[in-house]
Amino acid sequence: MKPIAKNSMKPLKKQLCFCLLTLFVVVGGSHTTPVVAQDYVLNMQHFLPERSTIPAKFLTPWARKVERESNNRIKINVFPSMQLGGKPLGLFDQISDGIIDLGWTLPGYNPGRFASVEAFELPFMMTNAPATSRALNAFVDLHGGDDFAAVKVIALHVHGPGLIHAKGEGVRSLEDMDGKRVRGPTRVINALIKKAGATPIGLPVPIVPEALSRGVIDATVIPWEVTNALKVEELTQTHTEFAGDKALYTSTFVFAMNQAKYESLPKELQQVIDNNSGPETGAWASQMMVNADAPARQVAIDRGNTIVTIDGDELTRWNKVGNAVITDWIAEMEAAGRNGQKMVEDARALIEQQSR
Repeated sequence: MKPIAKNSMKPLKKQLCFCLLTLFVVVGGSHTTPVVAQDYVLNMQHFLPERSTIPAKFLTPWARKVERESNNRIKINVFPSMQLGGKPLGLFDQISDGIIDLGWTLPGYNPGRFASVEAFELPFMMTNAPATSRALNAFVDLHGGDDFAAVKVIALHVHGPGLIHAKGEGVRSLEDMDGKRVRGPTRVINALIKKAGATPIGLPVPIVPEALSRGVIDATVIPWEVTNALKVEELTQTHTEFAGDKALYTSTFVFAMNQAKYESLPKELQQVIDNNSGPETGAWASQMMVNADAPARQVAIDRGNTIVTIDGDELTRWNKVGNAVITDWIAEMEAAGRNGQKMVEDARALIEQQSR
Protein backbone atom coordinates (compact mmCIF):
# COMPACT_ATOMS: atom_id res chain seq x y z
CA MET A 1 0.00 0.00 0.00
CA LYS A 2 1.36 3.37 -0.96
CA PRO A 3 1.74 5.96 1.81
CA ILE A 4 -0.64 8.90 1.61
CA ALA A 5 1.06 11.96 0.29
CA LYS A 6 1.22 14.81 2.78
CA ASN A 7 -0.29 17.32 0.34
CA SER A 8 -3.24 15.04 -0.38
CA MET A 9 -4.47 15.50 3.18
CA LYS A 10 -5.12 19.23 2.64
CA PRO A 11 -8.49 18.86 0.80
CA LEU A 12 -9.63 16.38 3.47
CA LYS A 13 -8.65 18.79 6.24
CA LYS A 14 -10.53 21.60 4.49
CA GLN A 15 -13.66 19.43 4.20
CA LEU A 16 -13.43 18.45 7.86
CA CYS A 17 -13.05 22.08 8.96
CA PHE A 18 -16.00 23.10 6.78
CA CYS A 19 -18.19 20.36 8.30
CA LEU A 20 -17.22 21.35 11.83
CA LEU A 21 -17.91 25.01 11.07
CA THR A 22 -21.29 24.14 9.56
CA LEU A 23 -22.20 22.06 12.63
CA PHE A 24 -21.10 24.91 14.89
CA VAL A 25 -23.36 27.40 13.07
CA VAL A 26 -26.35 25.07 12.90
CA VAL A 27 -26.34 24.14 16.57
CA GLY A 28 -25.83 27.57 17.99
CA GLY A 29 -23.48 29.91 16.19
CA SER A 30 -21.26 31.70 18.69
CA HIS A 31 -23.12 30.37 21.74
CA THR A 32 -21.06 28.13 23.98
CA THR A 33 -24.01 26.56 25.81
CA PRO A 34 -24.33 22.91 24.80
CA VAL A 35 -27.52 21.94 22.98
CA VAL A 36 -29.82 19.65 24.97
CA ALA A 37 -32.17 17.46 22.97
CA GLN A 38 -35.62 17.26 24.51
CA ASP A 39 -37.24 13.85 24.75
CA TYR A 40 -40.75 15.20 24.11
CA VAL A 41 -41.78 18.30 22.17
CA LEU A 42 -45.34 19.53 22.74
CA ASN A 43 -47.16 22.17 20.69
CA MET A 44 -49.63 24.46 22.44
CA GLN A 45 -52.06 26.77 20.61
CA HIS A 46 -54.47 29.50 21.69
CA PHE A 47 -56.35 32.34 20.01
CA LEU A 48 -55.13 35.45 21.86
CA PRO A 49 -52.34 37.88 20.91
CA GLU A 50 -49.06 36.94 22.54
CA ARG A 51 -49.01 39.99 24.84
CA SER A 52 -52.45 39.29 26.27
CA THR A 53 -52.69 38.44 29.95
CA ILE A 54 -53.32 34.69 29.73
CA PRO A 55 -50.47 33.92 27.30
CA ALA A 56 -47.99 36.28 28.96
CA LYS A 57 -48.84 35.60 32.60
CA PHE A 58 -50.12 32.04 32.60
CA LEU A 59 -49.71 29.82 29.52
CA THR A 60 -46.08 30.63 28.73
CA PRO A 61 -44.97 30.66 32.41
CA TRP A 62 -46.79 27.34 32.87
CA ALA A 63 -44.91 25.88 29.89
CA ARG A 64 -41.53 27.07 31.17
CA LYS A 65 -42.33 25.69 34.65
CA VAL A 66 -43.15 22.26 33.22
CA GLU A 67 -39.94 22.33 31.20
CA ARG A 68 -37.86 23.11 34.29
CA GLU A 69 -39.56 20.50 36.45
CA SER A 70 -39.05 17.86 33.75
CA ASN A 71 -35.31 18.65 33.72
CA ASN A 72 -35.84 19.87 30.16
CA ARG A 73 -37.00 16.49 28.95
CA ILE A 74 -40.18 18.25 27.83
CA LYS A 75 -40.11 21.21 25.44
CA ILE A 76 -43.33 23.19 24.91
CA ASN A 77 -43.78 25.50 21.92
CA VAL A 78 -46.51 28.11 22.48
CA PHE A 79 -48.30 29.40 19.37
CA PRO A 80 -50.53 32.49 19.83
CA SER A 81 -53.29 33.78 17.58
CA MET A 82 -54.06 30.38 15.99
CA GLN A 83 -50.68 30.33 14.21
CA LEU A 84 -50.93 26.59 13.67
CA GLY A 85 -54.18 27.06 11.78
CA GLY A 86 -57.86 26.56 12.38
CA LYS A 87 -60.45 28.75 14.08
CA PRO A 88 -60.97 29.50 17.79
CA LEU A 89 -64.30 27.64 17.67
CA GLY A 90 -62.45 24.47 16.73
CA LEU A 91 -59.74 24.55 19.38
CA PHE A 92 -61.22 21.93 21.69
CA ASP A 93 -61.49 19.44 18.83
CA GLN A 94 -57.91 20.23 17.81
CA ILE A 95 -56.84 19.14 21.29
CA SER A 96 -59.02 16.03 21.45
CA ASP A 97 -58.10 14.96 17.91
CA GLY A 98 -54.37 15.39 18.49
CA ILE A 99 -53.88 18.16 15.94
CA ILE A 100 -52.26 20.07 18.80
CA ASP A 101 -50.92 18.68 22.06
CA LEU A 102 -52.11 21.44 24.38
CA GLY A 103 -54.69 24.21 24.03
CA TRP A 104 -56.64 26.84 25.91
CA THR A 105 -60.17 27.83 24.92
CA LEU A 106 -63.74 28.49 26.03
CA PRO A 107 -66.03 25.47 26.31
CA GLY A 108 -68.82 27.90 25.44
CA TYR A 109 -67.46 28.23 21.91
CA ASN A 110 -69.24 24.89 21.40
CA PRO A 111 -72.85 25.78 22.38
CA GLY A 112 -74.65 23.15 24.44
CA ARG A 113 -71.73 20.70 24.37
CA PHE A 114 -70.40 21.38 27.87
CA ALA A 115 -73.54 21.92 29.90
CA SER A 116 -71.81 21.36 33.24
CA VAL A 117 -69.74 24.54 33.08
CA GLU A 118 -72.69 26.66 31.92
CA ALA A 119 -73.93 26.82 35.52
CA PHE A 120 -70.95 29.07 36.31
CA GLU A 121 -71.74 31.43 33.45
CA LEU A 122 -75.24 32.18 34.74
CA PRO A 123 -75.89 35.80 35.75
CA PHE A 124 -74.77 37.05 39.16
CA MET A 125 -73.22 33.70 40.08
CA MET A 126 -69.54 34.58 40.45
CA THR A 127 -68.04 36.23 43.53
CA ASN A 128 -64.26 36.40 43.04
CA ALA A 129 -62.49 34.68 40.19
CA PRO A 130 -59.91 32.46 41.95
CA ALA A 131 -62.49 31.13 44.42
CA THR A 132 -64.99 30.56 41.61
CA SER A 133 -62.30 28.76 39.58
CA ARG A 134 -61.59 26.39 42.46
CA ALA A 135 -65.31 25.79 42.81
CA LEU A 136 -65.63 25.16 39.05
CA ASN A 137 -63.03 22.38 39.16
CA ALA A 138 -64.88 20.71 42.05
CA PHE A 139 -68.23 21.19 40.32
CA VAL A 140 -67.09 19.45 37.12
CA ASP A 141 -65.98 16.49 39.24
CA LEU A 142 -69.58 16.29 40.52
CA HIS A 143 -71.60 17.14 37.42
CA GLY A 144 -69.21 17.02 34.48
CA GLY A 145 -69.93 13.44 33.48
CA ASP A 146 -68.20 12.80 30.16
CA ASP A 147 -68.07 16.47 29.14
CA PHE A 148 -64.25 16.54 29.16
CA ALA A 149 -63.51 12.81 28.85
CA ALA A 150 -61.86 13.30 25.46
CA VAL A 151 -58.94 15.29 26.92
CA LYS A 152 -56.61 15.51 29.88
CA VAL A 153 -57.86 18.61 31.71
CA ILE A 154 -55.02 20.73 33.03
CA ALA A 155 -57.27 23.38 34.55
CA LEU A 156 -60.68 25.00 34.42
CA HIS A 157 -61.04 28.64 35.36
CA VAL A 158 -63.04 31.86 34.96
CA HIS A 159 -62.17 35.50 34.38
CA GLY A 160 -62.89 38.50 36.59
CA PRO A 161 -66.17 40.43 36.58
CA GLY A 162 -67.63 40.79 33.10
CA LEU A 163 -69.02 44.16 32.04
CA ILE A 164 -70.48 45.99 29.04
CA HIS A 165 -68.29 48.15 26.77
CA ALA A 166 -70.35 50.26 24.38
CA LYS A 167 -70.07 53.03 21.84
CA GLY A 168 -71.39 56.49 22.63
CA GLU A 169 -73.45 56.96 25.79
CA GLY A 170 -73.45 53.24 26.38
CA VAL A 171 -75.69 51.34 28.79
CA ARG A 172 -76.98 53.16 31.87
CA SER A 173 -80.24 51.24 32.29
CA LEU A 174 -82.01 48.19 30.90
CA GLU A 175 -83.78 50.41 28.39
CA ASP A 176 -80.42 51.32 26.86
CA MET A 177 -80.00 47.70 25.77
CA ASP A 178 -83.00 47.96 23.45
CA GLY A 179 -81.96 47.83 19.81
CA LYS A 180 -78.27 47.34 20.54
CA ARG A 181 -76.27 44.59 18.90
CA VAL A 182 -74.12 43.18 21.69
CA ARG A 183 -71.39 40.60 21.26
CA GLY A 184 -71.48 37.70 23.69
CA PRO A 185 -69.02 34.81 24.06
CA THR A 186 -71.28 31.89 24.97
CA ARG A 187 -74.83 30.55 24.72
CA VAL A 188 -75.71 31.39 28.34
CA ILE A 189 -74.34 34.92 28.18
CA ASN A 190 -76.12 35.51 24.89
CA ALA A 191 -79.35 34.44 26.62
CA LEU A 192 -78.73 37.16 29.22
CA ILE A 193 -78.08 39.76 26.51
CA LYS A 194 -81.32 38.81 24.75
CA LYS A 195 -83.36 38.80 27.95
CA ALA A 196 -82.02 42.28 28.72
CA GLY A 197 -83.47 43.55 25.44
CA ALA A 198 -80.49 43.58 23.07
CA THR A 199 -79.67 41.45 20.04
CA PRO A 200 -76.92 38.97 20.92
CA ILE A 201 -74.14 38.47 18.39
CA GLY A 202 -72.00 35.42 19.11
CA LEU A 203 -68.36 36.09 18.22
CA PRO A 204 -64.96 34.80 19.38
CA VAL A 205 -63.08 37.51 21.21
CA PRO A 206 -60.35 38.06 18.54
CA ILE A 207 -63.04 39.30 16.14
CA VAL A 208 -64.35 41.96 18.55
CA PRO A 209 -62.15 44.88 17.37
CA GLU A 210 -63.09 44.44 13.73
CA ALA A 211 -66.77 43.98 14.60
CA LEU A 212 -66.77 47.21 16.61
CA SER A 213 -64.86 49.21 14.01
CA ARG A 214 -67.11 48.05 11.16
CA GLY A 215 -70.33 48.65 13.07
CA VAL A 216 -71.30 44.97 13.17
CA ILE A 217 -71.83 45.37 16.92
CA ASP A 218 -72.59 48.36 19.14
CA ALA A 219 -71.18 46.85 22.32
CA THR A 220 -69.41 43.83 23.74
CA VAL A 221 -69.23 42.04 27.06
CA ILE A 222 -65.70 41.16 28.17
CA PRO A 223 -63.66 41.62 31.37
CA TRP A 224 -61.36 44.60 31.72
CA GLU A 225 -58.14 42.60 31.43
CA VAL A 226 -58.42 41.82 27.72
CA THR A 227 -59.55 45.30 26.60
CA ASN A 228 -56.04 46.71 26.10
CA ALA A 229 -54.86 43.84 23.91
CA LEU A 230 -57.96 44.28 21.72
CA LYS A 231 -57.94 48.12 21.84
CA VAL A 232 -61.56 48.06 23.04
CA GLU A 233 -61.01 51.22 25.08
CA GLU A 234 -60.25 52.99 21.77
CA LEU A 235 -63.31 51.60 19.99
CA THR A 236 -65.86 52.23 22.76
CA GLN A 237 -66.51 55.22 24.99
CA THR A 238 -68.65 53.92 27.87
CA HIS A 239 -68.03 51.01 30.22
CA THR A 240 -70.85 49.70 32.41
CA GLU A 241 -69.92 47.97 35.67
CA PHE A 242 -72.22 46.35 38.22
CA ALA A 243 -72.12 47.04 41.96
CA GLY A 244 -72.30 44.33 44.61
CA ASP A 245 -70.23 41.25 45.35
CA LYS A 246 -71.52 39.19 42.42
CA ALA A 247 -70.51 39.79 38.83
CA LEU A 248 -72.99 40.31 35.99
CA TYR A 249 -71.40 37.24 34.39
CA THR A 250 -68.17 35.38 33.83
CA SER A 251 -66.94 32.98 31.16
CA THR A 252 -65.40 29.56 31.74
CA PHE A 253 -62.15 28.37 30.18
CA VAL A 254 -60.50 24.99 29.76
CA PHE A 255 -56.77 24.38 29.45
CA ALA A 256 -56.29 20.81 28.26
CA MET A 257 -53.89 18.28 26.79
CA ASN A 258 -54.48 15.58 24.22
CA GLN A 259 -55.18 12.41 26.21
CA ALA A 260 -53.12 10.10 24.00
CA LYS A 261 -50.14 12.47 24.12
CA TYR A 262 -50.36 12.58 27.91
CA GLU A 263 -50.52 8.79 28.11
CA SER A 264 -47.50 8.51 25.79
CA LEU A 265 -45.31 10.24 28.37
CA PRO A 266 -43.41 8.12 30.89
CA LYS A 267 -44.92 8.04 34.37
CA GLU A 268 -42.43 10.49 35.83
CA LEU A 269 -43.27 13.09 33.17
CA GLN A 270 -47.00 12.46 33.54
CA GLN A 271 -46.43 13.32 37.19
CA VAL A 272 -44.88 16.64 36.20
CA ILE A 273 -48.03 17.45 34.22
CA ASP A 274 -50.22 16.29 37.12
CA ASN A 275 -48.27 18.45 39.57
CA ASN A 276 -49.13 21.45 37.41
CA SER A 277 -52.81 20.63 36.96
CA GLY A 278 -55.96 21.05 39.01
CA PRO A 279 -57.83 23.71 41.00
CA GLU A 280 -54.78 25.72 42.04
CA THR A 281 -53.59 25.93 38.45
CA GLY A 282 -57.02 27.24 37.51
CA ALA A 283 -56.88 29.74 40.39
CA TRP A 284 -53.47 30.91 39.13
CA ALA A 285 -54.88 31.63 35.68
CA SER A 286 -57.88 33.52 37.02
CA GLN A 287 -55.76 35.54 39.44
CA MET A 288 -53.57 36.71 36.57
CA MET A 289 -56.69 37.91 34.77
CA VAL A 290 -57.97 39.72 37.85
CA ASN A 291 -54.58 41.37 38.39
CA ALA A 292 -54.84 42.87 34.90
CA ASP A 293 -58.35 44.30 35.39
CA ALA A 294 -57.44 47.48 37.31
CA PRO A 295 -54.57 48.60 35.02
CA ALA A 296 -56.76 48.09 31.95
CA ARG A 297 -59.59 50.04 33.58
CA GLN A 298 -57.20 52.89 34.29
CA VAL A 299 -56.20 53.06 30.63
CA ALA A 300 -59.85 53.69 29.73
CA ILE A 301 -60.14 56.37 32.41
CA ASP A 302 -56.95 58.07 31.22
CA ARG A 303 -58.46 58.25 27.72
CA GLY A 304 -61.43 60.13 29.14
CA ASN A 305 -63.89 57.28 28.72
CA THR A 306 -66.96 57.11 30.95
CA ILE A 307 -67.41 54.50 33.69
CA VAL A 308 -71.05 53.79 34.60
CA THR A 309 -72.00 51.78 37.70
CA ILE A 310 -75.34 49.97 37.88
CA ASP A 311 -76.52 49.90 41.49
CA GLY A 312 -79.58 50.37 43.72
CA ASP A 313 -83.00 49.86 42.13
CA GLU A 314 -81.50 49.52 38.66
CA LEU A 315 -79.30 46.67 39.87
CA THR A 316 -82.41 44.98 41.28
CA ARG A 317 -84.00 45.15 37.84
CA TRP A 318 -80.95 43.49 36.27
CA ASN A 319 -81.01 40.81 38.95
CA LYS A 320 -84.60 40.00 38.00
CA VAL A 321 -83.52 39.57 34.39
CA GLY A 322 -80.69 37.33 35.56
CA ASN A 323 -83.08 35.21 37.62
CA ALA A 324 -85.28 34.72 34.56
CA VAL A 325 -82.24 33.47 32.60
CA ILE A 326 -81.44 31.01 35.41
CA THR A 327 -85.04 29.74 35.47
CA ASP A 328 -84.94 29.13 31.72
CA TRP A 329 -81.59 27.36 31.97
CA ILE A 330 -82.81 25.05 34.74
CA ALA A 331 -85.79 24.10 32.57
CA GLU A 332 -83.46 23.36 29.63
CA MET A 333 -81.30 21.11 31.80
CA GLU A 334 -84.35 19.28 33.14
CA ALA A 335 -85.56 18.69 29.58
CA ALA A 336 -82.14 17.24 28.75
CA GLY A 337 -82.31 14.83 31.68
CA ARG A 338 -80.08 16.79 34.06
CA ASN A 339 -81.02 18.09 37.48
CA GLY A 340 -80.64 21.77 36.67
CA GLN A 341 -81.87 22.99 40.04
CA LYS A 342 -79.30 20.83 41.85
CA MET A 343 -76.58 22.04 39.51
CA VAL A 344 -77.34 25.68 40.34
CA GLU A 345 -77.55 24.95 44.06
CA ASP A 346 -74.25 23.05 44.03
CA ALA A 347 -72.53 25.77 42.01
CA ARG A 348 -73.63 28.44 44.48
CA ALA A 349 -72.66 26.33 47.48
CA LEU A 350 -69.20 25.53 46.12
CA ILE A 351 -68.54 29.17 45.22
CA GLU A 352 -69.61 30.26 48.71
CA GLN A 353 -67.45 27.57 50.30
CA GLN A 354 -64.37 28.59 48.31
CA SER A 355 -65.00 32.30 48.94
CA ARG A 356 -64.77 32.03 52.72
